[in-house]
Amino acid sequence: MMLVALLAAYTQVPPPPNYPYREVQRQLLSWSAGEVRCDGVLVTVTGLRQPSVELLWGAGQTRASATLEFALDPTGRPTSIRPEAKEVAPSADLAPALAASRFAPGATRTNCAITYTPRIAPLAEAAVADLIAYTLAPDNGTMPQEGWDRVRLAGTCLDLPRPQALLRALPDFHHIKATPGARDWTMVRYDTDARGRPRGTQVIQGTGNPALDAAAMSATRASRFTGGARTGCQYPYWLRPAKLVAPELTEAARAAEDGPDCPARPNFLTPPRLTFPEPYRRRMIEGWAVIRYDVAPWGEIGHLSVIAAEPTADFGSQAIMVMQSATLPTSDRGRSGCVDRVRFVMGPDDMPDPSGSPRPSY
Repeated sequence: MMLVALLAAYTQVPPPPNYPYREVQRQLLSWSAGEVRCDGVLVTVTGLRQPSVELLWGAGQTRASATLEFALDPTGRPTSIRPEAKEVAPSADLAPALAASRFAPGATRTNCAITYTPRIAPLAEAAVADLIAYTLAPDNGTMPQEGWDRVRLAGTCLDLPRPQALLRALPDFHHIKATPGARDWTMVRYDTDARGRPRGTQVIQGTGNPALDAAAMSATRASRFTGGARTGCQYPYWLRPAKLVAPELTEAARAAEDGPDCPARPNFLTPPRLTFPEPYRRRMIEGWAVIRYDVAPWGEIGHLSVIAAEPTADFGSQAIMVMQSATLPTSDRGRSGCVDRVRFVMGPDDMPDPSGSPRPSY
């Protein structure tokens, strides 16, 4: 049986609760990646995606380094990603970031490993690029004022009355090549003359997508504002990730079959809740898992195990949750050794594109 979890790429995530920002010290968590070796041999990185930065609440927090084990296919794509034995990754985005990364092509390589080291810094010391990246995806709380003070430029752009956009031009995002599994962004700085026309435009921070940088500069120059001459203005443009399709089914996944004690099954009495793993939704990374399980006479599904999952073990864990949410009709003796393949599939490419949607004032 095959189950498909279809996800709308523009699904909105509920905002986090409001926190008492002034009462709690805030810090920013970022990650640095070490070298990659497969069977002890150093591997060349061609596109390493950085894990998302996180806002931490409370002083004195710590995070341990995390090692992920994986394999590389002939194209240099990481597969079979999992935390090192007896270790739980302290950030939900480590495995997705590695899944979106790329390494030098060659023969299939196994026994690969990479270690991520955490850096926790007060907002007053965090890298400005990390602060900006967080404001574009504030997943666990709005950036506090002390962070905004680092992000905003010196100048008159935010003096009252603040200039308003008479025309906010946007790039044609559909004609800019996006990065699979990674969101690109660029921050453009500009001044305005007495007629509200941008002058002195330049890219000051970003992920280094040349096409997005050029399109953002052109869009900024084409915009028009009220308020007369101003200095130190800035505006971010971002591009959603390109969809990263799941690897092909492995031989083990294709060969898995129902056991003899699992005859043809009726339709679900309670259909499974097909939920996409959130860290992979953000990066538009697809995956799959093959699950084996038993069914009690009263229809409850149990004894679940993962036969195979790609590109990371997280899809196996999510598939188990999907199957646990379902029930089958009652039977005289139950069933054992049943197999299901769960595919996690993003929505079609022509869904509305959230790139460049309004952001807080910079």
